[in-house]
Amino acid sequence: MRKADVFAFFERLAADNPHPETELESVNDYTLLVAVVLSAQATDVGVNKATRALFATVDTPEKMIALGEDGLKAHIRTIGLFNAKAKNVIALSESLVANYGGQVPADRAALETLPGVGRKTANVVMNVAFGAETFAVDTHIFRVGNRTGMARGKTPNAVEAVLDRVVPQPFRLHAHHWLILHGRYVCKARRPECWRCPVADLCAFRPKTPAPPEKPAKRLA
Repeated sequence: MRKADVFAFFERLAADNPHPETELESVNDYTLLVAVVLSAQATDVGVNKATRALFATVDTPEKMIALGEDGLKAHIRTIGLFNAKAKNVIALSESLVANYGGQVPADRAALETLPGVGRKTANVVMNVAFGAETFAVDTHIFRVGNRTGMARGKTPNAVEAVLDRVVPQPFRLHAHHWLILHGRYVCKARRPECWRCPVADLCAFRPKTPAPPEKPAKRLA
C-alpha cells in the first residue's frame, strides 16, 4: 500500500471514530493488565462480564494475592483457559509486589517478564496505560494488515514491524485500536463487509464481498 493510501486509510477511520478506546473494562493500570491477560483466546465481552464484580473489590495486586487462586477462579470460570489464567494472574501479582512495589511498570521488557504476559499484552498495556505508540497485533490486526496489503507478514511480529514502519503521524497512538475495531466489526474473518467499508477502495482484497440481498418486506395481513 502506498504512503498516501496508508494516510488516507487512517484518516477515514479516524473521521468515523476520532477517539477509539479499548473495549476491555478496567479501573486502573493493574486491572487493565489483568483484563488483557484474561482476554487471550477470549472475547472482550466475555472478559468484561467476568471481571465487573471482581474489579469492584479487587483492584490491586495485593488484594488479588489475598483473594487467592481459587477465589479468582470462582470469578473467571466462564473465560476460556481460566485455570491457567488464574495461576498466571496470581503469579504476576506476586511479581509486581516483589519487584515493582505493586505498580505496573511502564516498560515493555519489564512487562514481558511477568507470568502470562507476552509481547501483544505488553503492547496493549504500554499503549492504553502509558500512551506509547505500540502496535498490539492480535488476530484482527493480523488479518487486516495482510488482507488490505498495508502490513503483510507471516507472523504477528512481522506485521507489527511493518506497521511500526508505515503508520504515520498523527495516527500512530490510536492505530492499533482503529485496526482492531475495523477487523472486529467490518473486515470480519469469514465475510468482510466490504459494501460498507470506508476504506474499500484502498484495500488489496479481491473480490470485494457484495452486500447481502435485501429481505422482501412482509405483507400485512
